[in-house]
Parts: sequence; C-alpha cells; structure tokens
Amino acid sequence: MKKREPISHIMTKTVVTANENDGLKTVVEKLKANAIRHIPIVRGKEVIGIISRTDVNRLTFGALFEGQENADEAILEMLTVPQVMTSKPKTVTPDTIIRDLAEIFVKEDFHALPVVDKGELKGIVTTTDVVKYFLEQYD
Repeated sequence: MKKREPISHIMTKTVVTANENDGLKTVVEKLKANAIRHIPIVRGKEVIGIISRTDVNRLTFGALFEGQENADEAILEMLTVPQVMTSKPKTVTPDTIIRDLAEIFVKEDFHALPVVDKGELKGIVTTTDVVKYFLEQYD
C-alpha cells in the first residue's frame, strides 16, 4: 500500500459549484442533474460554504409525506443559500495524505471536503473516493 499518497490523486477536479446568490432550487437542481451529494458554495474561487443533499432533505417534506411537493417548493423559495449552507467549512489541501483525510472523515463525521490551495477551490474529495482508493489497494 502506498503510505504517503496525496488526495490530489483521488479528488474530483471538475467541481460543480453554486454561489451565495443562487436560489436553493438551483442548488437542488444541480445536485440532482449531476448526481452529486455535496456542492461547495463559492464567492469567486473562494469556498465560503457547502451544502449537502442531507441538508436539503432536512428542510423538505417530500420524502416523508405524499402530496407535499408544493410545501417543498415554498420552503426552497423562502430560504437562501447562506441560511442553509455550512459556513466556513473545513477544507484540505491537494497534498493532504489520504490516510490523514480518512482520519478526518472518521473523527469529524464529514462525508466530503473541499480541496483548497492558496484560497482557491481545486477539487472536492468524498468518503466514496477514499473507500474506492482503499479497495484498489487490494486488487
């Protein structure tokens, strides 16, 4: 097993993002259209927040009650991205070691972290990326 492998080898480099002025409905559409679970919120190239599909699910009723789609729409229109996002999320750098990242995921219960270098978004890395990497080590 490669012991000092940096996360730059496993991170997603083409990141779908949203900005603080986007509507929540736009964020939800981006999550669905791209089949992703986390979306960094940026101001220019700086990461100022992150929204997960779980964050959105906590706000909406559609998954719990039939016929509540209109209520979901109303909620998504009432709230803003800054109200829902996790502000100032923890970030990692491209040279963070994969093992260290795995420890962060376990200890801090995160499932995705933006990868930032010199204040600029360079990628995103998820628990799925880490699990795939470890599985490849057994091939």
